[in-house]
This record gives sequence, structure tokens and C-alpha cells, in this order.
Amino acid sequence: MAELVPCNCLAAADALGRMIRHKIFRRALGPKDIHISVTYSGICHSDIHSAKGEWGAKAYPYCVGHEILGRVKAVGAEVSKFKVGEAIGVGCFTDSCRTCEECGEGNEQYCSGPGGNHGTYGSARPESLHPGGVSQGGYASDFVVDENYAIRIPDKMDVAAAAPLLCAGITCFSPFIEHGLKAGQTLGVVGLGGLGHMAVKIGKAMDCEVIVFSRSSSKTEDALRLGAGKVVISTDAEAMKAVARSCHFIYNSIAFAHDVQPYLNVLRTRGTMIMVGGVPQGAMPGGTFAIIPRGLKIAGSCIGGIRETQQMIDFCAEHSILSDIELIPATPEDVDKAWERAINSDVKFRFVIDTAKTLTAPDAA
Repeated sequence: MAELVPCNCLAAADALGRMIRHKIFRRALGPKDIHISVTYSGICHSDIHSAKGEWGAKAYPYCVGHEILGRVKAVGAEVSKFKVGEAIGVGCFTDSCRTCEECGEGNEQYCSGPGGNHGTYGSARPESLHPGGVSQGGYASDFVVDENYAIRIPDKMDVAAAAPLLCAGITCFSPFIEHGLKAGQTLGVVGLGGLGHMAVKIGKAMDCEVIVFSRSSSKTEDALRLGAGKVVISTDAEAMKAVARSCHFIYNSIAFAHDVQPYLNVLRTRGTMIMVGGVPQGAMPGGTFAIIPRGLKIAGSCIGGIRETQQMIDFCAEHSILSDIELIPATPEDVDKAWERAINSDVKFRFVIDTAKTLTAPDAA
């Protein structure tokens, strides 16, 4: 009988999010499973929200992380898509029902089967899938995943700065493809953070004119370096008026309460605002009459399916697109500091944990 896979990890000790060294077990390798030796794990704001119990109570210790890069260490007897030694990635989910309409269309992120898709961490599932009954994430030495939910990583992309693409990259790429962003169109990007900076890079690679909207001029230099053709200060009424009805699309990644009306004003007639942050109550004082007269659209989007994620990685490889990152050691102290800085928006633009080189076992702490 196959044995469980032991795994060193960093885990939140409690709802304060304080990191500790910990040991968990992955399921025994099944016929279609891949055992991954993790090299890098990106830090996403979702990790912080989940670990601190802001999206529901959790059992601790709790390992998060869904931007996972690594190398194939072993494969099950029926694996055909990957070989030992190849670069591999895992994103925000690791399974789905495989039978619903959404899964059939390659939109596993919207799985409507029992329980929805299997989140890479925090998903309550049978012990046979996740020892302990809950999925544990990628701030870890090892990972086990079904080959159908893994992403092939081109050799040139087997670098730390590719890890955030498995969340931030696909969260931009998927809605751009879904809503038909085309070369020559104008893309407005609101919120130049982990998601926004990837939207600029991908939009530029799609041959779009990119305008970054920022509340101050402090991000102008970064925006232009990333590929924006123009930066508009959103708090400057005259500057906003000058670009009225100029954007085919707005990519809005702001995650805090804000008025969306100023950004609706810069959309062309029948333009689309893509929301990946959040629209709080009261964000549209004019109600639906803010969008009806010009046929505007507001569309939500959540990551992307496996096929689309592979397309995104291949697109980024073709155009040499990577995230701007800070690489940090896999220690509780360094991750604690990174989380605090991420909360304060003090990073350009993502943190990545150097898992393979610096993660140590609990008894070695």
C-alpha cells in the first residue's frame, strides 16, 4: 500500500496569522497523481485573508499558498502528461467535479458540482484526498496533485517571478480573453498592485493602449516602466474629464470601498468594466442608470480554468512576461514581515517564498 507523503511547511498558528514551522502529510500517490518538489510559492492577499479567518473559521495550524512552482519528483502509474524532472505549476484549485456544465466547458473555477472546485487550501474534503480532511497549500516542501489540474511550465518560466502568474496572471488573462480584448483597443487599469501590474503587462503584450488610473502621481514611474502609455490621476477631475469615453475596457482590481462612477465615465459606449476586487454597497449612487443610457457592462471574473491557465503561461512565455517580485526566505519571521508589508501595500508587486532553498523541518527551527 502506498504511503502518505511527509511534508515540511510554514503554517498559520492561529487567526492572527502568525507563521510557524509545521509538518503535514499529503495523500499517497494515486495512479493519476504527481508528487511535486516545491521550489517557489507566491504570496497572495487571499492567503492572508484566509489564514486570519476573515473568510470563515479555520482549523490551525493551517498552510496556505496557491501560486506553486516546482519539479516533478514522482508520478503515478497512469500519468501521461508529465515526466519526472519537468517543471510544473499548481494554481488556485486542485480538482473539481469534472461532470458539470462549467467543468465540461473548461471553466472549472466556476464548478457547480457538489462542493464546487477543490481550493488548493482550506477546502474540506475526504481524508483520502487530503489527510486531516482539509486541503493544505503551497508554503511547503512537497505537493500532490492530479495531473489534470497541474500546469506545464516552459523551462524559461521556471523562475521565482513566474509563480504569481498562477493567480495574478490568470486573473487578468481570463477576463481579457472572455470579453474579447483586442489589439488596438484601450485598456484602463485601476489599482496598480499585484493584479494591476500584471494587467498592464498582459494588456501591453496584447498590443493595447494601456492607461493606468492612480489616486496620486507616486506610481507614475512604475506604471510607465511596466508598459502603460499614460497615467491619469483619478482624483484630478479635469484629468479624468480629458479621458472621458476613451477606454474599451476598465480592469478594476481595487479591493476597498470606492465610487465606480468616475471610471464608468471613462468607458466608451458599450464598454466593459471588469471587476476582480469588489463593489461595495453604495458604490453606484446612480444605480443601474449609471450603465443603462450608454449600454455599459460590469462583469465579475474569478481566476481561470486549467486550459486557460496553460494558455496564459504559454502566452507569458512567448512575450517574456513575469511578475515583479521580492524573493524571501521560507522562515516564519520573513513571511510574517512580508504579510504585514503586503497589507500595507509596501511591495512592488508580489512576494515569493524561496521554498526549496530555505524551508527547514520543524525540529530544525
